[in-house]
Amino acid sequence: MSFEDTFSYSLESSRVVLLPRTRVATFRTSLIHYTLMTEAMDRVGTTFLREGNLEADRPQIILPKTMGKLLLGGFGKKARAYGEWLSAQPNSFSFLRYGFQLRKEDLRFRQVDAPIESVAQTVKRDVQEREDPFAAILIGVEDGWEVSLLRFFLEWVQKSVPRNVQVLRQEGFL
Repeated sequence: MSFEDTFSYSLESSRVVLLPRTRVATFRTSLIHYTLMTEAMDRVGTTFLREGNLEADRPQIILPKTMGKLLLGGFGKKARAYGEWLSAQPNSFSFLRYGFQLRKEDLRFRQVDAPIESVAQTVKRDVQEREDPFAAILIGVEDGWEVSLLRFFLEWVQKSVPRNVQVLRQEGFL
């Protein structure tokens, strides 16, 4: 299978079994404990489990007054003028910038000789018993497991944005 095919298949086939009960925190770093399951491509009834942590840095607020500074690096006069103009527009757009870290050194790998759906049910039950609000359970594709993980992470961040913006408005930052 080509890289493009693996990439596309990973995006289409990935799914979330259990979402974390938390969202990306507005004023601190957020951590997710994930379990990602994939099926062995060459062995029926064999599931691979990868467990680790994903970390989202505290979102940074990008306001119009700081926009000009962001645009200055490596750009010419016209871009600097536009950045200065943006800085002078109090009602122009603001946005949140999220930073991410995937810590592979925390990765744990194990093989389970059972079908993936059975393993998913067992893992979900265990996580629910632990009542871990930071736990996520995912099913992905073996050759593209990292794509599956990143796809989930970006979706989790996207779901967090409205709440982050609401909190920032309530606190008077936006």
